[in-house]
Amino acid sequence: MLKIKKISKKGAILEVTTVTNNLDKELLNIISQSVDDSKATDIVTIDLKGKTDIADYMLVASGNSNRHVASIADNLQESLKKHGYKNIQIEGLDAADWVLVDAHDVIVHIFRPEVREFYKIEKMWEEIPALLSRQIEDL
Repeated sequence: MLKIKKISKKGAILEVTTVTNNLDKELLNIISQSVDDSKATDIVTIDLKGKTDIADYMLVASGNSNRHVASIADNLQESLKKHGYKNIQIEGLDAADWVLVDAHDVIVHIFRPEVREFYKIEKMWEEIPALLSRQIEDL
């Protein structure tokens, strides 16, 4: 991912252009296929380009139990290793209520359904464009 910023003379960011390559889509496809193969439910992909620098995409999925959530994450890590992706970071595997997988340009959240409902992470990211447009108007 490459970000190109257009800056005013006063230092304000006027425009941010994100240039992605096919590797981002390939990685997202590998992740989507892996969580689907692991029988994850309610799989949602959120495009984060232009909203944050942490990743290009976020994938949110649910598992039926703690054991299922952990299994989805373990299978995903193995699938990514098999495809040559290294240094995949996983958090929350011990409790397995909410597991976060940092797969470089894709962040994966795997929840038990009741934990997902409590945090409503998808809703948070839906509100970001409105906040960004208000900040740009204030410049």
